[in-house]
This record gives sequence, structure tokens and C-alpha cells, in this order.
Amino acid sequence: MYLDKALETNEEELPWSTLRYLIGEAMYGGRVTDDFDRRILNTYLKEFMGDFIFDANQKFYFSRAEFDYVIPMEATSMEMIGVENDKIPLFTSPGVFGLHSNAEINYYSNSVKELWTNTLLMQTSEGGDEGGFNREDYIAKVASDIQDKLPERFDNVNISKKYQELGGMAGPTPTQIVLMQELERFDVLLVLITRSLTDLKRAMAGEIGMSSDLD
Repeated sequence: MYLDKALETNEEELPWSTLRYLIGEAMYGGRVTDDFDRRILNTYLKEFMGDFIFDANQKFYFSRAEFDYVIPMEATSMEMIGVENDKIPLFTSPGVFGLHSNAEINYYSNSVKELWTNTLLMQTSEGGDEGGFNREDYIAKVASDIQDKLPERFDNVNISKKYQELGGMAGPTPTQIVLMQELERFDVLLVLITRSLTDLKRAMAGEIGMSSDLD
């Protein structure tokens, strides 16, 4: 409504301050309960809403993290705008929002924890006679499914030799060194996962005691 009114009355400037207030304090801001989240929201609005986004001399990018997020100036119809919108990546990295890449790791970790917690809460310890899983059977089944999907451990020694031979006197490239370090870390992770899943199933079968870590 504000944009249409500004167009009809030939306003020299769009009512950015009014729009930022409506979005940041009323429409979206009214749903934000955390003060820091509201501050971030208002910062985004100040950074991304202004006449500068239409500057013909200095092209404005909302972000250039893995994709150039811009106003499609050449799009003059809804159909053309739709085509441009379809080019935008479905999944965006934290860099698009000015966040560190670790934010994505933290987000996915919390999401997985919440998923598993809610899944376990839906399981019952009864109902075996009705053909359903009890909690222990369900956890044991999930543990077995994870074990079946685990890859084989990497042959890090031979991989290191291969890169050393390919590099000659110069040795492995920096990228190959980083890869080998990650393979070593992943190998440690595979050992830990395999051991913990095996111990978990043994503990649930009563063969060993249930430790705090397994619990």
C-alpha cells in the first residue's frame, strides 16, 4: 500500500523509514521475543532497505556468498521476476546472513538433537503385545541401522603414500594435507561411533552396565 501510494503521488523518495518500522516492529518484530533477535532484524532492514539498492552507478548486492543476490532491474513483469526468483538457491549458507559457517553446524546439531528427542518421546515402553516396538527395541534397531550404514575405515597410510608419490619432492599439496587430516579425524569418529553403538546394544541386552555416556 505504501509503495503504491508513493508511486501514485510521484514521491521523490520511498517511505523507507515507515516500511522499516512496520516490518521490524509491527509485522515481524511483534513476533520476535528476544531483544538480540529484534536488533538483528532491524540491522538487516537498515542494511537492505533504502534507495541505495536501486543505485545505477554502484550495483547493490544483498550478498555474494556462493550466489549474487541482487535486485533484478531487467525484470519488468511478474513472470520475469518469478524466473529470477527461481534462480536463487533453495538452501542458503550462513554467509548470506553475515554469519560464520559454524552457525550452520550448530543449527543442524540442534535440529538433529531435537528430532531424536521428539522421536524417542513418541516411543512407549509398552504395547509389545500389539506388535509395536518398545523403547529399548526401537533404540537397538536404530543402533543396528546406523552400524549397517557406516563406511569402512580409510587406509590412511596408503593414501598418504599415494599423495607423497604424486607430489614427488614437493610432497602433498596443502589441499591434500587438509584432506588427510580430515580423513584421520573421520577415522577416529568411525571408531567412536562403532564402539559406542556396540556398547549401547550390549548394555541394553544386560551384558554390561549402562554408563552415563551410553544413557
